[in-house]
Amino acid sequence: MVKENAPQSQLNIDIRAFSNTQLLHHIIGPESYNVLTTVGQSLNKLGQKNIYDLMKIRGIGPGKALRIMAMIELGKRRQAEPAHEIVKITRSSEIFEYFYPFLTDLHHEEFWLLFLHRNNKVLGSTRIGVGGVSGVVVDPKIVFRIALEYRASALILCHNHPSGSISPSKEDVYITIKLKEAGRALDIGVMDHVIIGGNQFFSFADQGLM
Repeated sequence: MVKENAPQSQLNIDIRAFSNTQLLHHIIGPESYNVLTTVGQSLNKLGQKNIYDLMKIRGIGPGKALRIMAMIELGKRRQAEPAHEIVKITRSSEIFEYFYPFLTDLHHEEFWLLFLHRNNKVLGSTRIGVGGVSGVVVDPKIVFRIALEYRASALILCHNHPSGSISPSKEDVYITIKLKEAGRALDIGVMDHVIIGGNQFFSFADQGLM
């Protein structure tokens, strides 16, 4: 480990050459081996652990568990920054890129809205609902109240499937139709509904379901 007051020569290192274990060692110490062994050396699986899962690992107490969680959260926030640079939606893959940092690694469903101005320019986004492992309740009245506050011309729906499946359920189809019909009455278009599961996504618009 590089010491706090290390000579300049010791700081001329290429951090990219470090293994995952070496990187984690600089954060929590020798327990890094136990942590990565528990998740089969998978950083994706590590990102899915909560603080209580981490504290079950030998040598990991509340302090080190919190350091790991902080490291994971910083990585997610860095990944989210480019999404906020998307100022105009032109295809479903951009919707996926926008919401992926918010919805990856969750063990529960969340439902989000993306508000658009004319010409599909992004006005903002908000989380509209938090559910369990297999569903989330969405209230159309709240959806369009917020859309009107944004003065949105259109909106995009997005939620995740913690199971990793991207196939829409009957409930997903129903709420899409219901929100699209409600939007038509208010002259607010519902342009797409994207389901994110793992590293994949399903677009209702791409499949001709809008």
